[in-house]
Amino acid sequence: MNADRLTRRRFLCAASITAMATRAPAQGFAGLGRASEDYAMPRRGEPLRFPADHGPHPRFRIEWWYLTANLRDADGTDYGIQWTLFRSALRPDDAGTGAWRSAQAWLGHAALTTPELHRADERFARGDIGQAGVTVTPFEARIDDWSLSGPDFDRLDLRAAGPDFGYELALTAEGPLVFHGDDGFSVKSAAGQASRYYSQPFYRAEGVLRLPDREIAVTGRAWLDREWSSQPLAADQEGWDWFSLHLEGGAKLMGFQLRSESGPAFTAATHIAPDGTTEAFPDGAFSAEPLATAEVAGRDIPVRWRIALPARGIDGTVEALNPDAWNGLAFPYWEGPVRLSGSHDGIGYLEMTGYE
Repeated sequence: MNADRLTRRRFLCAASITAMATRAPAQGFAGLGRASEDYAMPRRGEPLRFPADHGPHPRFRIEWWYLTANLRDADGTDYGIQWTLFRSALRPDDAGTGAWRSAQAWLGHAALTTPELHRADERFARGDIGQAGVTVTPFEARIDDWSLSGPDFDRLDLRAAGPDFGYELALTAEGPLVFHGDDGFSVKSAAGQASRYYSQPFYRAEGVLRLPDREIAVTGRAWLDREWSSQPLAADQEGWDWFSLHLEGGAKLMGFQLRSESGPAFTAATHIAPDGTTEAFPDGAFSAEPLATAEVAGRDIPVRWRIALPARGIDGTVEALNPDAWNGLAFPYWEGPVRLSGSHDGIGYLEMTGYE
């Protein structure tokens, strides 16, 4: 493919996804509060099926394979990486065939965070051109030369590289999949918007990070989120603050708040015991209060939080490893590793969207 055609392909992919992702008034971050029209909708009580649900759900408007890892080198320095593949249906009918008739658009994000720097990059693809996609057996999620692949979901290799960073990690699951909400039916608003949502939060990770001046051998913990929906936000929800935390002793905590333009935030949480046993908590049980902000990319971004889940005796402070962990990509957001202190110590990741 010549350079002109390659540039055109990437421009069209970027235009399609950016148009879909642009935050419109009263439509929530990235337009995820738009009416779902004829797209498929999550159903409470419908069982998740594996390995099929590790793969794509093209009748739903949006889904992602979302991996973060908290890593450490031999000197005890902390790092974090993010790898995400997004699939978006540009219309509910996927009957078209060929590169530009398919309704499916793909977007990849990769990032690396150290205490001193943050690097992020993205990739775009469209439809049936063979540039991106997900297969179930053996598992592979890929876009260009970025990939998350292995014989099954328990053993995966991860790789990505941008202009000035890269990483390769081997992931081994040491616990079960966990389902959020009501057996994977995760409610996102008082009006009933919802997604299907499960995670593998028990990966052991080891591998190498690459920076322009050095390679760094690392080990740590990784967390993979799988989620799909067609309208995961209510129309007045403008963004979210999402915490995934590894607690000392082996337990995990997922908690989020979805901020509203017209009322209080909607919250939910999942406490995950070391053996994978889960307890889901409804709206109001989990709280997240910003304690300090930093100016990042011209925005005031909360970089220190107080979080609490009183039913589990959790009350602590979450602080960013690097406040400048801003992904200035097609749709911009903050995503970076964090430390937890207080009633429980731990490490994890925080994602914040919808900050202008």
